[in-house]
Amino acid sequence: MTGRLVHTGQVVIDLVMQVPALPPVGGDVLALSTVEYVGGGFNVMAAAARAGATVVYAGGHGTGPRGDRVRTALAAEGVKIEQPITTAIDTGVCVVLLDNTGERTFVTGSGAETAVGDALPDLDASDIGYVSGYSLVVPEKAEQVLAIRGGRLLIDPGPLVADIAPDVWARALARTAVLSCNDREAQLLTGLSDPLDAARELATRVPPTAVVVVRIGAGGCVVAQDGTAQVVPSIPVDVVDTNGAGDAHCGWFAAELLRGTDVLEAAWRANIAAAIAVTRSGPATAPTRSEVEARAS
Repeated sequence: MTGRLVHTGQVVIDLVMQVPALPPVGGDVLALSTVEYVGGGFNVMAAAARAGATVVYAGGHGTGPRGDRVRTALAAEGVKIEQPITTAIDTGVCVVLLDNTGERTFVTGSGAETAVGDALPDLDASDIGYVSGYSLVVPEKAEQVLAIRGGRLLIDPGPLVADIAPDVWARALARTAVLSCNDREAQLLTGLSDPLDAARELATRVPPTAVVVVRIGAGGCVVAQDGTAQVVPSIPVDVVDTNGAGDAHCGWFAAELLRGTDVLEAAWRANIAAAIAVTRSGPATAPTRSEVEARAS
């Protein structure tokens, strides 16, 4: 494997609450369970590391107990931390409401992970730099990540895609080597409900050599490249928790590209990794390479 996955942010603490249903406005529900995990960008990095990639975290991490948990978790996955500790602020929290269908809703309280610290490292030609929409909605952070030179950028707009400023989004797309989003995000970006149509449209907005991936849950994903779009299937599984599935997919897809794997084969293996991840409770549930290889054969 050549090159590194350099993740520019953000790692947060996920407070995951399983609920029978989302509460009505002004109402309340009793959570069936409440668990805290290290999550956010950690899920992508853990997935890539378990797939065998060399991973670097170049985002912020705070002073305090949440920052300590982040650093411990990254070290356990073999991820190198690039930036020094952000002083005077702790790492943020994301409240995840997980309903009985396995779907999740987020409320994020930002912290050190969105802070603008030292300049981000330039990338080697063989590197992939991961850029989250959570960075692109913070003007100073957006400027920092878009100033990165070299390598290939994988852009994942995430749930806040509609909040990214149009000029920032246009500049991000111009730098994109891989655009990975789910079908909801693709529809918000294009106004097209069919993932194939949305992927084709998104492919017209990125450089000609770029790859567009639209994740469609149990259906796998759509891959658009070189003027064509096609569905890459997944494997059937019993869903337990969809939290972190997209992150597992992104991490594995990036790791496969770093290995030199063909794009469609990389998407197939990323689909398998995401499918295995949703059979487990928690956000950072990406499988190891041996687990994916066993299902891919």
